[in-house]
Amino acid sequence: MKKARPWIGLLARLILGGVLLVAGYLKAFSPDKSMMAVRAYEVLPIWLANALGIILPWLEIGAGILLIIGVAIRYAAIFGSALMVLFIIAIAQAWARGLSIDCGCFGGGGTVDPSQTRYLEEILRDTGLALCGLYLLRYPLTKFALEKKPSQGE
Repeated sequence: MKKARPWIGLLARLILGGVLLVAGYLKAFSPDKSMMAVRAYEVLPIWLANALGIILPWLEIGAGILLIIGVAIRYAAIFGSALMVLFIIAIAQAWARGLSIDCGCFGGGGTVDPSQTRYLEEILRDTGLALCGLYLLRYPLTKFALEKKPSQGE
């Protein structure tokens, strides 16, 4: 198992980093849709939801790039995992409150027909992504990473 860790870590880096990069890219150049997606959760004040809708895609892009190239792996993994946990909470509360929204994770977002919601799938996906980040937090040394030592002592 010890020999497989760097390869599993590479896979976790590419999966979590790739998802963050693509999700951020798809939202970064359409801030109106991104802001609408955050507002649809009806949790934050409008001004904060709008700010988050503008800033979050760029943070996702940054963390995704760091993970893909293998720099600051632990920090990017902590950010990615925390983000996934927040997404799980946001999706779960929308589901529990009976909101019919698209998560907006890959662009779009907002109110949808109740038959179009996929809350369980989204929660399961984000749980898997959070687990990728937690794996990288524990085992940050991976194949083909620019970072050769963990960012915090191992």
